[in-house]
Amino acid sequence: MTVGAAASGVRADVRRVVELAGLAPSVRNSQPWRFVARGTEIELRADRSRALRVGDDDGRMLLLSCGAALDHAVVAARALGDAVEVRRLPDAGDPDLLAVLRLHPGVPSASAATDLQAIAERRTDRRRFTSWPVSFGQLQDLCRVAEQRGAVAVPVVDLADRVRIDLLLGRAGDRQARDAARGRPRLGLRASLGDSPYVEPDRDLEPADGLLVLGTAPDIGDTPAGWLAAGEALSALWLDATRAGLAIVPLSVVCEVPETRAALQHEVLGGLVSPQVLVRVGWQAIGRPRRTPRRPVEDVLEVQPAAMP
Repeated sequence: MTVGAAASGVRADVRRVVELAGLAPSVRNSQPWRFVARGTEIELRADRSRALRVGDDDGRMLLLSCGAALDHAVVAARALGDAVEVRRLPDAGDPDLLAVLRLHPGVPSASAATDLQAIAERRTDRRRFTSWPVSFGQLQDLCRVAEQRGAVAVPVVDLADRVRIDLLLGRAGDRQARDAARGRPRLGLRASLGDSPYVEPDRDLEPADGLLVLGTAPDIGDTPAGWLAAGEALSALWLDATRAGLAIVPLSVVCEVPETRAALQHEVLGGLVSPQVLVRVGWQAIGRPRRTPRRPVEDVLEVQPAAMP
């Protein structure tokens, strides 16, 4: 059965979970995921046809994106009244099968209304933040939320480290610009992972900007499991920030260039944490940008007969 076939006949809650999962952020809005529904079971699969042709040879950014969709799906299912059982990377022989969600009868989560509102309102807002600072306590709160998803989250407040990171962002942008000048596709400067496929202008980090690094610990390292967890953590952090009125801009370019990613790991993180994505946190004056286009459910959802008991 092809993707989209009989999608209209799927259970309403399953269809809605997939629809809300599709609102997750992804690298250059590539939305590199697809879902297979069998009764109350939903498979999350990588859609390699939507992978970046340049700059993501190992599929790390693709799995980060799919991890964000996985977390959106879990939050949505619980808000809609389903209990959720999740198996991640369940089949070593099928690397495109990233997770299996099994829905069970339940009750809406206590935060259902605010969770659904956060999913609906979350955006990548690339406008300049206001000068109102993000407190260290607020950064710590976001880090704790991310760490609940199995990632490592490190707030960057030391001035010297922030200067190093700003220089690394510039180096990464320059490297990608040189690649573009040699005829390779321009992947984007500074901000790249999020909703918008467009690029924000180069600019230095502002003193009031909150800054944190999402990464993976040595026991997980640079593995598909770690990349998926980092994507889940990014989603959880972003939704929590949205509830609090904060704006998030992922700066993944520094982790897309091997040279600057290694420098971030060793010069800022002490060599222990594998950085996956850098995140700016701040306050916006008013309003939210329009949501970028999303793939229709029929394009990402395949429905198959439920397995016989």
